[in-house]
Amino acid sequence: MKIKVAVLFGGKSTEHEISVISAIQAIGYLSKEKYDVIPVYIAKNNNMYVGEDIGKIESYTNLKALLSKSQRVIFVNDEDKVKIIKYPFKAFSKGVVDTVDIFFPIVHGTNSEDGTLQGFIKMLNAPYVGCDVLSSAVGMDKYVMKTVLKDNGIPVLDCKVFTSKAYDEDAESVVKDIEADIEYPVIVKPIDLGSSIGISKASNTEELYDSLENAFLFANKVLVEKAVANLKEINCAVLGDYTEAQASECEEPVNSEGILSFADKYIGDGSAKGAKGAKAGVKSAPGGSQGMATLKRKIPAEITAEQKATIQRYAVDAFKVLGCNGVSRIDFMMNTATGEIWLNEINTIPGSLSFYLWEPIGVPYSKLLDNMISLALKRDREEKSLTYTFESNVLEGVKLGGGAKGTKGSKI
Repeated sequence: MKIKVAVLFGGKSTEHEISVISAIQAIGYLSKEKYDVIPVYIAKNNNMYVGEDIGKIESYTNLKALLSKSQRVIFVNDEDKVKIIKYPFKAFSKGVVDTVDIFFPIVHGTNSEDGTLQGFIKMLNAPYVGCDVLSSAVGMDKYVMKTVLKDNGIPVLDCKVFTSKAYDEDAESVVKDIEADIEYPVIVKPIDLGSSIGISKASNTEELYDSLENAFLFANKVLVEKAVANLKEINCAVLGDYTEAQASECEEPVNSEGILSFADKYIGDGSAKGAKGAKAGVKSAPGGSQGMATLKRKIPAEITAEQKATIQRYAVDAFKVLGCNGVSRIDFMMNTATGEIWLNEINTIPGSLSFYLWEPIGVPYSKLLDNMISLALKRDREEKSLTYTFESNVLEGVKLGGGAKGTKGSKI
């Protein structure tokens, strides 16, 4: 019997469109012999839809038309089975669209990759692919991630964090605070976004004000850190769970500016050819998607064997420390003059699930997806072996003061 896999994508995120690309690309490579795949599109208002055209990339050129011919749905756990139910409900019509054995979230950014969607699925008591609620949340918050990794001996850059409230109340004090502790140039970034959205470099006071204003458009907290001199960026993916994990090949993104931008990743110059002729993450799936079609990259990265081993070790260590599951991509920064290496950030659901980093070491895309599903089912079995109830008589004889007015002043 085939496993019914609901692939969730889209969502209320600035990386909504990138999620659509990643998910539909993956759908094309999920084995049709092993899985019944159910594409589930999450609109920008978080309504969910299924339909014949939801899994077709060309349908997203006219979103209004796509939704008009698709079915809005909700998920319900009924007798330990997750059902896809038509919404709104209609009398005398069949309400159940299908059932789900396992969820495969392929979402990016806030309100989805940050543990929100994982928590929703967990409330359905259903297995799901990828990181759990905690590792997703910690991985998304760049400051929390840094503190956890630093405490575990993994090198990260020192940084400062500021809130939009503090900036609105006294922008000059925020700027002076940064200038007192961090030398120019600095990098300013929203604390919980990916795809390089809202990130910029500032080399003087005027640029710093501009960078802060830009970053606060996308988040209520921003992180500021020293820009790395002689920068080389290196990315490495990790596959596994908290018990065992392996590192992929390393890549070196080729950027057009001082830092890798959204345009570098997803727009580029239209050539779609990376350094050394490599197709930068481009892969035409059976479903027709070409994924992240324009990022130029060198695979393998032009680094020494020792540097590669160090990065792979840090990547695996970070993956385990954060309690990740499935595939995550860890991004590093290197000062080519000094050889220093820092972990920059982790992507708990990487674009295109970083298949291009696994194929060079003999793991085809379809096998990578199989492994991720197997890891999710393993975690589900482990969690079901735990006890989540505790019998006690604590509620017997409890009287709450205040009656129907609540528990104010009551004693238990």
